[in-house]
Amino acid sequence: MNVFDRLLSLNFTWRDAVDIVIVAFIIYSILALLRGTRAMQISLGLMVLGSTFFVARAFDLPALEVISRQILFYLPFAVIVLFQQEIRRALARMVGNPFAAFFRPRAGEVPHDAILNACDVLAAKRIGALIAIEGRQTLRMYEEGAKPVDGLVTTELLVSIFTPGGPLHDGAVIVRGNRVVAANAFLPLTSTPDPRLAHGTRHRAAIGLSEESDAFVIVISEENGSMAVCADGALTEHVERDALRQQLTERFG
Repeated sequence: MNVFDRLLSLNFTWRDAVDIVIVAFIIYSILALLRGTRAMQISLGLMVLGSTFFVARAFDLPALEVISRQILFYLPFAVIVLFQQEIRRALARMVGNPFAAFFRPRAGEVPHDAILNACDVLAAKRIGALIAIEGRQTLRMYEEGAKPVDGLVTTELLVSIFTPGGPLHDGAVIVRGNRVVAANAFLPLTSTPDPRLAHGTRHRAAIGLSEESDAFVIVISEENGSMAVCADGALTEHVERDALRQQLTERFG
């Protein structure tokens, strides 16, 4: 019986199709999460290390088989330790899926003009600012320890918050829909080493938050007044107003 006849003899049902689609989606999600990171290189190394067991059995190498069997036993623990950041990020992003978002109260639309005008004023005055706009994943964990605001997003409110000398100018502002929900929030700093990140805490915090969530973060540099945006762990510097408006429109409609 050839391969084609064996395929025809399989009792393939719709349950098998669903099973294959689910497994393929899980594998694709894992690869998408690891793509372009150091974790991808570590994953390849672990795959090579784990495959030594099957190589040893295929070529009848008893010593290597015994050693590789022990490696396979401890491999899951090594995966948990080495990929704890990626695992935490994946579990956190599960909150942002459409099914979880369905049970969350709907926020108002993000007011693009108010944010753009505030960024223009802050950049012109070279006032440092960090504005985190919530996506599908909630940022409530970062509101803990921050100062609650719960006010409509306006240019005047954002500028007044970041004006030096005020009680809220340090830290980040968290925007949910059309409201500023918190200020003076402290965000997680990125742990990814990058020689380009010699800017300061604001840029590292922006990247750190975008690595942990799907938030869209705007950074105003107090050194040169330039604007930068950060999303999905990628920092884009020297962003102009039109480019910022386009990105806001693409992400928030």
